[in-house]
Amino acid sequence: MPVIASAFRPAPLLRNGHVQTILPVLLPRRVRVTFARERLELADGDFLDLDWAKTGRQRVAILTHGLEGCSTQTYIRGLAAALGAAGWDVLAWNFRGCSGAPNRLPRAYHSGETGDLAAVIAQAVAAGYPRVALVGFSLGGNVVLKYLGETPAHPAVAAAVAISPPLALAPCAQKLDREWSNRLYLRRFLVSMKAKIEAKARLFPRQVDATGVRRIKTFQEFDDRFTGPLHGFRDAADYWARSSARQFLPRLTVPTLVLSPRNDPFLAPAAYPWPEAEANPQLFLETPDSGGHVGFLDLRRGLQPWSERRVAEFLDEKS
Repeated sequence: MPVIASAFRPAPLLRNGHVQTILPVLLPRRVRVTFARERLELADGDFLDLDWAKTGRQRVAILTHGLEGCSTQTYIRGLAAALGAAGWDVLAWNFRGCSGAPNRLPRAYHSGETGDLAAVIAQAVAAGYPRVALVGFSLGGNVVLKYLGETPAHPAVAAAVAISPPLALAPCAQKLDREWSNRLYLRRFLVSMKAKIEAKARLFPRQVDATGVRRIKTFQEFDDRFTGPLHGFRDAADYWARSSARQFLPRLTVPTLVLSPRNDPFLAPAAYPWPEAEANPQLFLETPDSGGHVGFLDLRRGLQPWSERRVAEFLDEKS
């Protein structure tokens, strides 16, 4: 029964989920990591921008960012530095349209897009790495888990970690849409997503109609109108149902840690896969009482989140 009692214990003033979520954004730390960029051309004519931190190791950790994130986010750079110190090379990749350059097609990325991750893994193996670990944050965690469970993973993949993954997309989206305490996060995501749709409409006026996009106020509206149709889904409900990773967890075959704080303001109860962890010896579920959404600040090592040490520990143990 790989349900883990977590060792994460922040100070009382840091236990609130919103404090854990917001404080790392307000207090960004300086992280020393140097990336070298590579552009990976895809079979459909699009591209992905990959950022490498190489020091000649025989193993590489592939980092997948969250919704509207990128490889320059502090949480990506921080983990890259921590894993580099722990003996890993690192590949932090950017979803389509998230690297600072618009992608070439009307489509972009979404919570269930695993084909691009598969292409990144193949590129890492082709670069000479016999062992690969996967780490995904939030939406990226859902992508990683769906990849691992929907088809057999690449043989080089030895272990994985998903941090704060919204494993049940519909209830998690609805929680952000409906709870007043989450309006700040919802607004911040939608501002970025709407701007990208307007840019898409200028590039592809026949395929993307951005009329009225600024009046959209929820993920439900946005995914109904844009995310779903642009990526082959009927609507938001179809997209959420087919892209949620929880349904794929019983088929995980590599050691995988799901690290989901119980006070994560983004996660609905359905995002905590207790039965699946109890049934699958490869699925390790750790649900500390605190941590927020991709937070995990305990200030014991300054602004370095506890999760970076935990990820390095798990990957060393299981891979």
